[in-house]
Amino acid sequence: MQAETTEATEQLGARPSRLPWRNESVGAALRRFPFTLTVVGIMLLLGVVTQSLWNPLQDRALFPYVAYGLPSLEAGRVWTPVTGSFFALVPAQYLPVAGGALVLFGWSEWRLGTRKVAIAAIAAQLFGVLGTSLFLVVFRGTGWAWAQELSETLDVGFSAGALGAVAAASATLIPPWRGRVRFVLCLYVTISLLYIGLLWDVEHFLAVMLGLALGPFLLGRKPRFSPARFTRHEWRVIAATFFVVSAVINIVVYLVPSNGPLGATSDDSDATTVLINAVISLAVARGLSRGSRRVWRIAVVLTSLAALAGALLLILELTAADQLNAEGELISSTPQLLVTIALSILQLGVLIVGRSAFRAAPRKARSRELVAGASDRDTAIALLKTHGGTTMSWMGTWPDNHWFIHRDGAGQPDGYVAFQVHRGMAIALGDSVGADAQTRATVLQAFVDDQEIRGLKVCFFSVTQEVADWGRTRGLRDVLVAEEAIIDLEDLAFKGKAWQDVRTALNRAAKDNITYHEGRLADMPRGLLTQVRAISELWVSDKGLPEMGFTLGGVDEALDPDTMVGLAIDGEMTVHGVTSWLPVYGPDGVVHGWTLDVMRRLPDGFRPVTEFLIASACLAFKDSGARFVSLSGAPLAHSGDSTAERAALDRLLDQLGEAMEPLYGFRSLDSFKRKFQPRHQPVYLVFADEAALPRIGLALTSAYLPGATLRDLAKAGLSATKGGSDTAGATH
Repeated sequence: MQAETTEATEQLGARPSRLPWRNESVGAALRRFPFTLTVVGIMLLLGVVTQSLWNPLQDRALFPYVAYGLPSLEAGRVWTPVTGSFFALVPAQYLPVAGGALVLFGWSEWRLGTRKVAIAAIAAQLFGVLGTSLFLVVFRGTGWAWAQELSETLDVGFSAGALGAVAAASATLIPPWRGRVRFVLCLYVTISLLYIGLLWDVEHFLAVMLGLALGPFLLGRKPRFSPARFTRHEWRVIAATFFVVSAVINIVVYLVPSNGPLGATSDDSDATTVLINAVISLAVARGLSRGSRRVWRIAVVLTSLAALAGALLLILELTAADQLNAEGELISSTPQLLVTIALSILQLGVLIVGRSAFRAAPRKARSRELVAGASDRDTAIALLKTHGGTTMSWMGTWPDNHWFIHRDGAGQPDGYVAFQVHRGMAIALGDSVGADAQTRATVLQAFVDDQEIRGLKVCFFSVTQEVADWGRTRGLRDVLVAEEAIIDLEDLAFKGKAWQDVRTALNRAAKDNITYHEGRLADMPRGLLTQVRAISELWVSDKGLPEMGFTLGGVDEALDPDTMVGLAIDGEMTVHGVTSWLPVYGPDGVVHGWTLDVMRRLPDGFRPVTEFLIASACLAFKDSGARFVSLSGAPLAHSGDSTAERAALDRLLDQLGEAMEPLYGFRSLDSFKRKFQPRHQPVYLVFADEAALPRIGLALTSAYLPGATLRDLAKAGLSATKGGSDTAGATH
């Protein structure tokens, strides 16, 4: 990962490790913002000298001599882009104008420094003011009433420069905060321009566009145009935001009709219709924020209908004869239609591209299942807690899975298999769960029979030796896909040369005031949860492929109340790293161990944070009576064997692992785990025969990368196939 600045926690935009005024005198803190204080000071000083603080400037003879705009420039008052920046139209505006400058310039100066923020602010202000005047010179003579009206308007204020400075300063942030700040800025200036369309709205739009382009150059680098990668949480937030914005727009247009660049807004809606539309949009937004699959389908339908209806209405608006005057010019147009179409298209794109983030079952559907009896997931969890399972079993309880529930002769559930279906392949995740080996074998066979009746092929991924042996007795093939790292806790003591790195991490943490906090993530303070999400989203955005799934969880899975989370937190409550641990139940219904799932760190934070987190968790779990912890098996990475000819799928998995190593570090992760001196247990893939290999390869890729496009999958498949033919017989 590459940091955009040297202070990673400040880049995250969540809770800076050191605020600019922390441990400083007021005078020293104020000296950090000379540009900001100078601008605000001049505003207040001129307000007093010219009496504008209590007498409206726009009603006085002084106004045209200090205000900027096309009339002033055409009259030769070329100084007005400078003088107008330090005034407000009326006394009531001084609070938002001066206060806004203090906040926006202050934050930008903190991020960029005094010299750079001055360049950004002055350039954005002049570009906004002069660019707007040039725009109006070009278009005022075209008969465009809006442009003609603005060409006769004057304005004051430094708001364009302030917004442009914030846009430039956003370049100092790293994802996801950089994208969030830019998204809010662009959304604000675009909607304001289209729906309100006053002179300063044009200035704001131009200033923000310049600031976005200028920011990277101020930092000494060229702009990067790489596609954004979002977590499931981010996709949900973005999709929900579009519907919230839609609701707000409908209300604003109804309450404050405007005459923007696209014409006058329509006033043919009634309050009831507007209110109903807003309620529907907010309800959809709420469902999308929770990842509901049913609400996602409703959103796709509503968005498609909105785009289609908007397009039809626009065509009628443009072609209906009664909308034209004697000169054949359009009397009224509705910018609401154009923006509705644009928003609908964007909404639809977000919903389709981020569709893998919306898989949660609706609450009402779950409630109906509970009325009739426990849902399949609840039944699976109950069976797991009763009979116990393997270190992979809790992953099978995640909501993205399906569950084949087997019942005994009395109709009572006695076992299950967790699975997912991809590319016509039912991929069972982990061993079956049951009271004993015979029951588990019966469940496995029943699952195979059921899926084959449905026309699906079956494979078993990340299973233990027990399932591999069961498969061999039935003529199935198996291949080693990982070696799970197990740390036994009973006699664990970080003593000896082999544990030097771990002891060093613990000692450095104590010296740097880094402490270990363990608990349920959902119960932790909101500020800590926000930082955990930020670290996770930063990790995803830094990759070239979407967030992975299947056996790799994220923050959503870590919020499960049965999951334990460990945080490394410094004295200023900054989170430097996070791990999540999945429970491993024994046959007595007691948690015997914990399996590592999420393991992410803050870039440029406490360097040995991962060693510290794992070591601290081992000690905490040992004290609570756990017998072992599993560091998992790195997916698509294993030590291999020494046979001359390995199965074709073995080569395929190796090549996929090598291709994704720079992006996800599977083999590097496997090497890291060796610091903890674990013992290893083999993890297998069991499948029918070699004829299923191509489909298994695509299915596994699709399972791990549910948000990947067909192009992503095709590239991965081609790389794996080519690599497999070139490296036959290779060992790792």
